[in-house]
Amino acid sequence: MTRTATDELLDFDRDHLWHPYTSMTSPTPVRLVTGARGCELRISTGSTTEGSWVVDGMSSWWSAIHGYRHPVLDAALAAQADRFSHVMFGGLTHEPAVGLGRRLVEITPAPLERVFLADSGSVSVEVALKMALQHQRGRGRPERTRMLTVLGGYHGDTFDCMSVTDPVGGMHAMWRGLLPDQVFGPRPPAYDASPADLAAWAFEMRELAARHAHELAAIIVEPLLQGAGGMWPFAVACLRVLREIADEHRLLLIFDEIATGFGRTGHLFVSELVTPDVLCLGKALAGGYLTLAAVVTTDEVARGISASESGVLMHGPTFMGNPLACAVASASIDLLLSADWAGRVEAIGTRLAAGLAPLRTAPGVVDVRTIGAVGVVQLDHEVDVVAATEAALAAGVWLRPFRDLVYAMPPYVTGPGEVDRLVAGIAAAVSAG
Repeated sequence: MTRTATDELLDFDRDHLWHPYTSMTSPTPVRLVTGARGCELRISTGSTTEGSWVVDGMSSWWSAIHGYRHPVLDAALAAQADRFSHVMFGGLTHEPAVGLGRRLVEITPAPLERVFLADSGSVSVEVALKMALQHQRGRGRPERTRMLTVLGGYHGDTFDCMSVTDPVGGMHAMWRGLLPDQVFGPRPPAYDASPADLAAWAFEMRELAARHAHELAAIIVEPLLQGAGGMWPFAVACLRVLREIADEHRLLLIFDEIATGFGRTGHLFVSELVTPDVLCLGKALAGGYLTLAAVVTTDEVARGISASESGVLMHGPTFMGNPLACAVASASIDLLLSADWAGRVEAIGTRLAAGLAPLRTAPGVVDVRTIGAVGVVQLDHEVDVVAATEAALAAGVWLRPFRDLVYAMPPYVTGPGEVDRLVAGIAAAVSAG
């Protein structure tokens, strides 16, 4: 059999490159992307050099909300590269960073007006946690060093991020005992929970917060939708309870909107419904083009940090405020707000909900749920990722199932016919997985 250039690339990749949550010694198969356009990826497996076009149901892990090769974002990237690609942010600034900061202050809820430009979602959560600790120190409460959160959450792969991720069912359970010891309440009840369930959850959270208030610095949660911890939508009333708890015990409320921000749930930001003290953004911030994140906070939090013994926020990534990423992010925000993003998200969600509904009675299916431009099928067993991925690809769809979930979070430019292909791909993956 004649070996292709694709075969050579895949062989080297298998022998030398690590992939996320994948064994280096017994890796699962990867596919070679040879092109991208709109909501599609061209994927080659080795038998052909160019590959086949498939609908991307993942938005490159929820970031490419405008799809691929968008001319507006391509132009913003090229124009900034013609000026300069990067300068240090220590002692220097530049128009792309100022422009992005201005946009973020304008579109996030008041009083969020102080912006830290980080370089990844995990780093933004690390910064937010550090902000909470320094703020409490500046306010004369240095003993407040723990975080209150809920089970089922996921906040990133770096050290403190792992400590506020679900310690039992999450991806970081093996590190228990080595991570900072945080305080976990029950998973928030579902978005259609009964008043009795909501009241019971609220009572338990209030009791837990009161018991640990003397040592708590902040509450951190993914608002309205828990992402990689289980794709779990929950009631907005839970956020109001957390806001009340934070105010009562002088805690900061941190919303991790890395996955939910920029329209994914049907709200530009869930923070429009309940306003946190610290807001973490990432993923879709730069339209899937470059890694970029932001932490937006209040003047009150900034003053508390400045009153701590260092007098400054003790964090400064090398690529903080990268001009290329900031330029693309500003263009992405402008593009989003100039289009009917809410209508697109609603149309995708409505079609996903209708298309996935029949799977409720399929063998092995526990639940089907949707929110915004997110569709989830939960199984009663761990997904056979290899088999499910192969089945989805055969149906013309790229999916990346995990744990017991087969789900889609497609680009907002995904049309009705392409959503129908996604539904067919999810059904195939469920059947095979």
